Amino acid sequence: MRIGFIGLGIMGRPMVRNLIGAGHQVVVDDHDEASTAEMEAAGAKRGGRPHEIAGQVDVVITMLPNSPQVREVALGADGIVTGARPGLVYIDMSSIAPLVSREVAQALAEKGVAMLDAPVSGGEPKAVDGTLSIMVGGDQAVFDQVREVLGAMGSTVTHVGDIGAGNIAKLANQVVVALNIAAVAEAFVLAEKAGVPAAAILAAIRGGLAGSTVLEAKAPMMLAHDFTPGFRIDLHVKDLLNALDTSHDVGVPLPLTAAVLEILVGLRAAGHGQDDHSGLLRHYETLAATSIGDSPS
Repeated sequence: MRIGFIGLGIMGRPMVRNLIGAGHQVVVDDHDEASTAEMEAAGAKRGGRPHEIAGQVDVVITMLPNSPQVREVALGADGIVTGARPGLVYIDMSSIAPLVSREVAQALAEKGVAMLDAPVSGGEPKAVDGTLSIMVGGDQAVFDQVREVLGAMGSTVTHVGDIGAGNIAKLANQVVVALNIAAVAEAFVLAEKAGVPAAAILAAIRGGLAGSTVLEAKAPMMLAHDFTPGFRIDLHVKDLLNALDTSHDVGVPLPLTAAVLEILVGLRAAGHGQDDHSGLLRHYETLAATSIGDSPS
């Protein structure tokens, strides 16, 4: 299948590699020349502006930072909408506000373009090995049409409802992940301050009810104080802000989410916005005037 892919960041590049590996013809675009050149060397074709890409492919995928970028790429003066032909499928795999997904989908539908919102979970490691969890909103028939494309990038591809439902599922995911990381950090600092090494706590609890994917992925990073980003604090701040905006719209208080968001905002203000979100550990170490493991945070 001919696929356009716009947005070649930390997630987009490995996703493109997996699409190429699955035999798809991929046309790419990104504001970063080095990323575009890297994907061209990997077998992708260099595209032009979004409207030019839309005119030469069957499916356009975007993987962008937030709602404003998606709106611009989809509906701007050089956007997908100006070059799309009826029958094009647009899959936005960014994590954005659900209401924006619905707004963009409605505008594209007037041009005969079907849209799915399909945000992902799993971070860079799962983007690399093609085992992302993909949450999809939109028409079931359109989903069935591109299921194979999504399957090239993810091991779990789930249709969760109408347009916008994918991003609602992603917001729920990000709430669970943020609170889980914070809980791991709290527990490790508690144990270390009380005289039990955090590494011993990990070994003791990972096989019980406290075990989780978050624990397995983020605890080793905390123990090593290695906050090389798989998913940046800046991006988690964005997702939790979207979660709170949505929660206010529907009348659901999220007190724990709000608390963790403020911790993340504090870490960003301290210059850690580009760190992995496992860097939540820094906050708890500072509060307790301690450091887990052997390395300073």
